[in-house]
Amino acid sequence: MSLEHLYRQRFAGSDVLAARALQRFPGGATHDGRYADPFPLFMERASGPYKWDVDDNRMIDYWCGHGALLLGHGHPVIVTAIERQAPVSTHLGASHRLELEWADLIAELIPAAERVRFTASGSEATTLALRIARAATGKTTLIRFAGHFHGWHDALAPGADPDDPNRGVLPETLASLIILPADLDQVEATLAARNDVAAVILEPTGASYGSIPLPADFLPGLRDITNRYGVLLIADEVVTGFRVAPGGACARAGIQPDLVCLAKIVAGGLPGGALAGRADLLDLLAHDEHGPRGRIRQQGTFNANPLSAAAGIAMLREVATGKPGAIAAQRGEMLVQMLNDLFDAKGLRGWTAFGDGSIFHLFVDPATDLVPGEIPRNLPLATLKRGGDAQILRRLRMALHLNGVDLMRGRSGFVSAVHSEADIRATVAAVEASIEMVINEE
Repeated sequence: MSLEHLYRQRFAGSDVLAARALQRFPGGATHDGRYADPFPLFMERASGPYKWDVDDNRMIDYWCGHGALLLGHGHPVIVTAIERQAPVSTHLGASHRLELEWADLIAELIPAAERVRFTASGSEATTLALRIARAATGKTTLIRFAGHFHGWHDALAPGADPDDPNRGVLPETLASLIILPADLDQVEATLAARNDVAAVILEPTGASYGSIPLPADFLPGLRDITNRYGVLLIADEVVTGFRVAPGGACARAGIQPDLVCLAKIVAGGLPGGALAGRADLLDLLAHDEHGPRGRIRQQGTFNANPLSAAAGIAMLREVATGKPGAIAAQRGEMLVQMLNDLFDAKGLRGWTAFGDGSIFHLFVDPATDLVPGEIPRNLPLATLKRGGDAQILRRLRMALHLNGVDLMRGRSGFVSAVHSEADIRATVAAVEASIEMVINEE
């Protein structure tokens, strides 16, 4: 029996719902990353490191709310905070004390956070960062790095995916964007040749939360170059903020960007984001500094939403102890090591696992000369971004689901503080069984 037949049989309820979804949603999905062939699984409930689909199949979950759930699903600290706040107010349409406490915690953890402005998402945070950078410098051009992801909006979506034709993006918008490889010499040469660059933006661990990692000296080198040329540095820490270290990837590297974009963990798993950074930059939003004609206007119905604030406060209090991140990182490193040991034992060249603490990635392409544990480099960007051989990964994703493991797009994941060592060992056993299914399918 083929993998796809087994998949359709095991996940029959999702198959039915996916057919309905095709009639309501473009392509049958509500998020590009949740699209799957032959169909995505529809999940029903979750607890800790697990979630169950509509057919009651349990999965060890490594989506972790797209990285937002450092404490896992339904953690009592977060649930209690939400339960206490929901009857009081879910939306006051006014200033409130929780927003101050939330911002104070961000400022305590993020060294660059002299001021904070809340948004409803990470994409909104990066949008606001660009507006401020252009207003502050009077310059129009932005440098971003190929493959790095900063949201779906026009100003920064181009360059994230090498296969994206950028349909619907204005030529003038594309003209204001310089897309470079992650190469410090090219950044410096570009800045030396131009005087219209407002800012450089990047994911501080590398493209797609480190699936294409940056060299260890990249962040300090980039901070030095941008300082010398008077160009703002924007760190997109939507994924890495509070996860790779309580203060984020930039704090871990010992550098201070001008602006930091936050979301996911910052709101405790509820919708929410924030832009933090230098006071003189964020004060361009202030009413009393510039008057109605000199300042930047920014609204947002759900900015500093009380429910998200309550969850965010509860999450950041836990983050501040250092314990959740440390536990998640230890489990993630254990998972990567055990996966590479498995690939090595099976003699699987072109199969490798790598990551940064609690963030991990798989690369699978037998046509490449990689040994387990090696980080893939010097390959086409499109190959690196999709994690290797698309057809093998398609089969691997189905096999992993059949064996009770749910990775993001079948090749990446986030480990939470509640994934146990037993969960890690069970995951490795599931990967081993899945490899056999994939090999037998070929």
